[in-house]
Amino acid sequence: MAASVNESLVPAGLEPAGFGPRLAALMIDWLLCLLIASLYASPFKVAWPAVVVLVLANTFFVGLFGQTPGMRVMRVSCLSYPDGGVLGLGRGLLRAALLGLFVPAMILNSQGRGVHDRIAGSIVTSVPRS
Repeated sequence: MAASVNESLVPAGLEPAGFGPRLAALMIDWLLCLLIASLYASPFKVAWPAVVVLVLANTFFVGLFGQTPGMRVMRVSCLSYPDGGVLGLGRGLLRAALLGLFVPAMILNSQGRGVHDRIAGSIVTSVPRS
C-alpha cells in the first residue's frame, strides 16, 4: 500500500497536477457519463446510473491507459505511485469506486492526493507538453 511511502517526496519526473485541471477533467468525464446514462435512465430523476458509468469508465480508462477522456483533454494522467506505471484494472476499480463516493476525493494531502489516490497507490500528474 502507498501508506508506507514517504508522501512528502514526489517521484522523479512526476509533477502533481493542480486542483483546477483535475476538477475540470472530472467535470468533462461527469458530463460524458450523464450523456451515456441518459440513454438508458433519466439522470434528472435518479443520479446513480451516471455514477455507475463514471466508475466503469474510470476503471477501464485509468486502469488500462492512465487517462480518462476528460484527463486527456486537460493534459493530466493518473499513474501508479511511486513508479509511474499504469494502475491496472483492480487498482483502477478501487480508485474509481472511492471517487464515486466523492468524499474521499475531497480529502487532500500536501501533494494534492486524495484518499482515493492514496488507498489505490496512484497520483494524478500533469502531462508534459511535447
